Amino acid sequence: MPSLPPHGGNIRSMARALGCAPEDILDFSANINPLGPPAWLRPVVARALAGTAHYPEPRAEGLRRIAAARMGLQSENVVAGNGSSELLYALPRVCAAQGITRAVLPVPCYGDYGRASAAAGISCQALTLHPEDGFAMDWAGLEGLLEVPALVFLGQPGNPAGTLLEPERILDLADRHPKSYFLIDEAFADFVPQLSRLGATVRANLFVLHSLTKFYAVPGLRLGLGYGSADVCAAIAALLPDWSVNALAQAVGEEALRDAEYSRHTMGAVNDLRSRLQADLAGLGLKVFPGSANYLLCRSEKPDAFALQERLAKSRILIRNCANYAGLDSRYFRVAVRSAEENGRLMEALSEIFGSARSRSQSVRKTPAIMLQGLSSNAGKSVLTAALCRIFLQDGLCVAPFKAQNMSLNSFVTRDGGEMGRAQVLQAQACRMEPDVRMNPVLLKPNSETGSQVIVLGKPVGNMSVGQYIRFKPQIFETITSAYDGLAAQAQVMVLEGAGSPAEVNLKSHDVVNMRMARHAGAKVLLAGDIDRGGVFASFVGTMEVMEEWERALVAGFVVNRFRGRQDLLGDAIDYVRRFTAVETLGVVPFLPNLGLPEEDSVTFKEARPFGRRAELRV
Repeated sequence: MPSLPPHGGNIRSMARALGCAPEDILDFSANINPLGPPAWLRPVVARALAGTAHYPEPRAEGLRRIAAARMGLQSENVVAGNGSSELLYALPRVCAAQGITRAVLPVPCYGDYGRASAAAGISCQALTLHPEDGFAMDWAGLEGLLEVPALVFLGQPGNPAGTLLEPERILDLADRHPKSYFLIDEAFADFVPQLSRLGATVRANLFVLHSLTKFYAVPGLRLGLGYGSADVCAAIAALLPDWSVNALAQAVGEEALRDAEYSRHTMGAVNDLRSRLQADLAGLGLKVFPGSANYLLCRSEKPDAFALQERLAKSRILIRNCANYAGLDSRYFRVAVRSAEENGRLMEALSEIFGSARSRSQSVRKTPAIMLQGLSSNAGKSVLTAALCRIFLQDGLCVAPFKAQNMSLNSFVTRDGGEMGRAQVLQAQACRMEPDVRMNPVLLKPNSETGSQVIVLGKPVGNMSVGQYIRFKPQIFETITSAYDGLAAQAQVMVLEGAGSPAEVNLKSHDVVNMRMARHAGAKVLLAGDIDRGGVFASFVGTMEVMEEWERALVAGFVVNRFRGRQDLLGDAIDYVRRFTAVETLGVVPFLPNLGLPEEDSVTFKEARPFGRRAELRV
């Protein structure tokens, strides 16, 4: 059997083997929250960064107080580690010092249980769980192995099968075997709704691990908590150095433990995503073991996991081959639950392997799309969008423009009497297409300081105040996406335009026109800034800093618009922005006077831009 790495998630090694960038790998081998990090992650890290000039609290006292209060415990019942793995490796050493010489591992289970035991000089005894029973716990068999005190490792839920144990049976077993130690690994318990958490129950022989990095999608940060008796926590802490948890991890951990809404949202979303993925995988003829967390264990008779792993790697998809799990063989593999789109990519690749016409027919490939968003209003994105439309047309492609929502005092009336924004009419002309209200499904025509006439698919639906329209947006987004999907189905490429700026944090919660629309379209985003306004490079950096991680992932590059002068003078600024954001400046567009084209639609009438003599440009 070929050797396998002990863990999933090594995308850098895979990228080197495939000759691609790590971000090109779709990683189903690591079980990370598919929703990505919470929106507060970057602000919390930025705020805490100044504190790195000082040592963090040596034992993460503040974090432990918050964790203890959340669980109804005292701080002495909580220990913090540089990832839950640090605590996992410490407990066997504590047990060995108490005379424990044997560990019991119900298998299949997480491989580090055995490695941590071996590192402490403790021998391991396996209790084999069986696939025909869904890898359910053999309680009688487990109890039979505890006549001599042992360290027992129990996953709650288990990894890789995702099975759950009855908390009452765990506590009963611990009470009846007080000389044995029980490590309960709740690394994925946050994903399970209404699960009774054993960390809130103090027993002298019970220690509960709580990983914070998987659920909050920050595994690179390394942070874990352990709950147990004061004596066990103190013994573990004595094995760890001061400052084991860095200042940034402590700050993120404190915020995470306060964020109940993110937890509720994740549990509901992951449950739905897992159910759909489980059904799709089973539809390919795979044996799928119903899990309760954010991953699924599967069995394939032919091809086996090694062949699947190799063939999926050609599509830059990484799965967890489970052949090196005790109790499993080369038929077994595990996949993480990811976003609906990413799960769809996995299913498309697997369908090609298994020859499933059903799954291929269900896979809808999105029309390639690119989106222009601005650092501000009037950054020139309407004209740039029209330019891209004409460029794609000249390249022989059928191209269509789209702007989900526009705002203008004036409108264009189509042949069938529908109203739409004039900028999208210009873009339609660039595509040599007849203007279509689907290109601008929502048009707002201001009729007061705080209200507008709302036009949907060319027809007025009423006058609304700002508050009324915000409440209307959730209803209208389905109409917007349906208009886009219908238009995109008739095109080879779509060019979308945003509105205002994606950095307007007061509008992001009800966005329908910028990043939310880009995500629906699967569009790569170009951020365009008007250098004539000043501060364009600071705006590139600032805009990226207020984005959530999923939004940042959509940004393909920056465009400097309306530049006058020598482009080589921009080199230092472009380099700085690339180093800060890891995003390239893909273009510098010169200032082009007298185009004779209307600029962006607006709530105000345009004043003519002052035209100066054209400067010498090097583009």
